[in-house]
Amino acid sequence: MPTRTLAGTTVEVNDEGFFVDPQQWTKDMAPEIAEGVGVPTPLSDRHWVVIDLMRTEYFAKGTGPTVRMLGKTSGVSVKELYQLFPKGPAKIAAKIAGIPKPRGCI
Repeated sequence: MPTRTLAGTTVEVNDEGFFVDPQQWTKDMAPEIAEGVGVPTPLSDRHWVVIDLMRTEYFAKGTGPTVRMLGKTSGVSVKELYQLFPKGPAKIAAKIAGIPKPRGCI
């Protein structure tokens, strides 16, 4: 498995760059991941609402939520999700949140 060094810590990632072990993620890593996927930093409070929800849902259900579920449960509209996380909000937010790619994401 490939590795990546984020915020001074080496973590294992898969071939698409998603964390193999989400427990290795820290909030300090998020801005570096965000910059790598084209999301401007610093991350706003709205970004963190989505990132925290992604992690909560993953640990509760074993997968991150879809864009539709994010729009319904986060208080962030689908339109705003696409502004915050261009090119696929669920996939990009999952990567920044240090969780595996949600089921159903290409």
